[in-house]
Amino acid sequence: MLQPHLSNTEPNQNGSYPPSPESANGSGSVDIQQELNRLEDLILDGLRIPLTGRTIIDEEILLEQLDFIRLSLPSVFQEAAVILEQKEEVLLEAEEYGQQIVEAAQAKRAQILAESEITKQAEREAEQLRQQVQKECEAMMQETLAEIELKRRACQQELEEMRKTAIAQAQEIENGADEYADSVLEGIEQDLQDMLRIITNGRQQLRADSPSSKRR
Repeated sequence: MLQPHLSNTEPNQNGSYPPSPESANGSGSVDIQQELNRLEDLILDGLRIPLTGRTIIDEEILLEQLDFIRLSLPSVFQEAAVILEQKEEVLLEAEEYGQQIVEAAQAKRAQILAESEITKQAEREAEQLRQQVQKECEAMMQETLAEIELKRRACQQELEEMRKTAIAQAQEIENGADEYADSVLEGIEQDLQDMLRIITNGRQQLRADSPSSKRR
């Protein structure tokens, strides 16, 4: 469970918290932990239902805070984009290195064209170097794509878990409110039954004491 957190930011008129200063100034830096603490504050500050241990929370405010957290998560994707950019730089360097190797091999091949005995050997070496560089570049590209896919799946899983948790909490709150209302109505029903029984007994007593019933 998250630790209780008292935000320095006062809630809006509708009870929701405004975006943090970091996100408001356009820097894109959002403390997800802080926003989750604010979400917990909304739950803890909700109206307590007596005798149930349940809390009534404004669904609109809760969903508004969840939407803000959901919109803040793309920063994780930005981190993945930075990693991709770094990988792309590495790939460019590898390609440049490979191009240098290929150019060196071509220069070597041009140098020994006059020597027919080793011409074929030079061609084979150049081809091997080219294939080696190509394999290394493809391997680095596959590794980069795999890391990005892992990041994407992790973000999707986290969002799904947050959605399920919010739905479960809302359902628990709704069930608690229904149980409280049912218990109150049950008490009223019992009181009405007792009053009806008293009225019925009184009428029967009045009928028994009336002159007409005594003559019979």
